[in-house]
Amino acid sequence: MPEISRFLGIVIGMFYNDHSPPHFHARYGDHRAAISLEAGEILEGRLPARVLGLVQEWRELHRLELMEDWALA
Repeated sequence: MPEISRFLGIVIGMFYNDHSPPHFHARYGDHRAAISLEAGEILEGRLPARVLGLVQEWRELHRLELMEDWALA
């Protein structure tokens, strides 16, 4: 998975030619989740509540960049 960002032990990535809806993947230890770009809902997987909160904050700050990345991938 191509890595977009790494912070506080959380790894954010996006696969090329991935299925819709637009989303990214977050990894934290043994936890993994696919999160929609628009609504921020978990499409698949699970993250601890605190980590999910950090990922959601990060998503809000980088939403436009994430949409550009999705379009390029």
